[in-house]
Amino acid sequence: MQDQIFHLQYAMDTFYFLVCGALVMWMAAGFSMLEAGLVRGKNTTEILTKNVALFAISCIMYLVCGYAIMYGGTWFLSGIEEVDVASTLGDFSGREDGFEGGSIYSSASDFFFQVVFVATAMSIVSGAVAERMKLWSFLAFAVVMTAVIYPLEGSWTWGGNDVFGMYNLGDMGFSDFAGSGIVHMAGAAAALAGVLLLGARKGKYGPNGEVRAIPGANLPLATLGTFILWMGWFGFNGGSVLKLGDIASANSVAMVFLNTNAAAAGGAIAALILGRILFNKADLTMLLNGALAGLVAITAEPSTPTALGATIIGAVGGLIVVVSILTLDKMKIDDPVGAISVHGVVGLWGLLAVPFTNDGATFGGQIAGALTIFIWVFLASLVVWSVIKAVMGIRVTDEEEYEGVDLSECGMEAYPEFGKK
Repeated sequence: MQDQIFHLQYAMDTFYFLVCGALVMWMAAGFSMLEAGLVRGKNTTEILTKNVALFAISCIMYLVCGYAIMYGGTWFLSGIEEVDVASTLGDFSGREDGFEGGSIYSSASDFFFQVVFVATAMSIVSGAVAERMKLWSFLAFAVVMTAVIYPLEGSWTWGGNDVFGMYNLGDMGFSDFAGSGIVHMAGAAAALAGVLLLGARKGKYGPNGEVRAIPGANLPLATLGTFILWMGWFGFNGGSVLKLGDIASANSVAMVFLNTNAAAAGGAIAALILGRILFNKADLTMLLNGALAGLVAITAEPSTPTALGATIIGAVGGLIVVVSILTLDKMKIDDPVGAISVHGVVGLWGLLAVPFTNDGATFGGQIAGALTIFIWVFLASLVVWSVIKAVMGIRVTDEEEYEGVDLSECGMEAYPEFGKK
């Protein structure tokens, strides 16, 4: 009987991990569509190329060394794993209560679930540096980010290692359920370092500091991308429960799905209302970023709030992202898709919201964790971006930017028939 329980739970939890990983992988399509919709038409092919290439680079580099740095395991030369059923069944001895206990699943499914998270972090950088960065410079950074920078900070958090051998974030009361800080704020920190070195797009800011709107080419695509990300987030947060095969875990998964959806809705409506107050219009781009902000905010702890609490956490995130986007523009930090605000500023809010519903986290621990993640990723990224800038440059020429990076970087246009007879 115990042998049958083990096999069934192992199969169920492994399958759940893989399905959730596939949902997170589908978020790559969401980022691609969102960014393609929010950049100008002349830069669409290049941003799509970046998103496909960064996903592939993330998978390879995490396979080669990233996973080993983060968790101490490797899949580079591994084959089909052998499961020691007899020893594992020892965890079930003396129990007749079904699937209670720890998670048991294929370690290959764990690697797959982890690798799509790495790609998500790197996708955040893509939109922030859009329309003026050299393609190959971006891809060179992606190699270092996914091989070393992200895995190292992940080893201090989810990996349970001490920060440079000095202190352990978990022991300090730091908690990040699915990655508001570990994934999203980390990606935003890397993006911010690149944007500061890169500078703003030509024409974005006037001589007297006025902010000039640069509309995206395809808002239907941006909307589609947002809904794809919204859907993929159920795997992002839901899979982070790490288990499905017992009543308590199933209830936790259901609550995570419910809260994830509620927070996105709260963020969307809050951003829409604030946009109406500030601009006297229903701003679609703020609505989209508000939904994503709600998702980022709840990612740090989607299992413990009530549904109403999750809605409020998401709504606060929606308000924060509108203010943050406007503030960064005033500071002349040019982020075409609002990625730094959505994933960085709201990611910090998500971490700070955890202690309100999770007694295991402390505000001191959350702040320490946030500072550790941000300082490491920002400074390491700044160094890497600076080296790339010195060696191969990071910005296209003014002429190439004017014509669009589709032609200079990819040699083809995304919409070749538009505006032509």
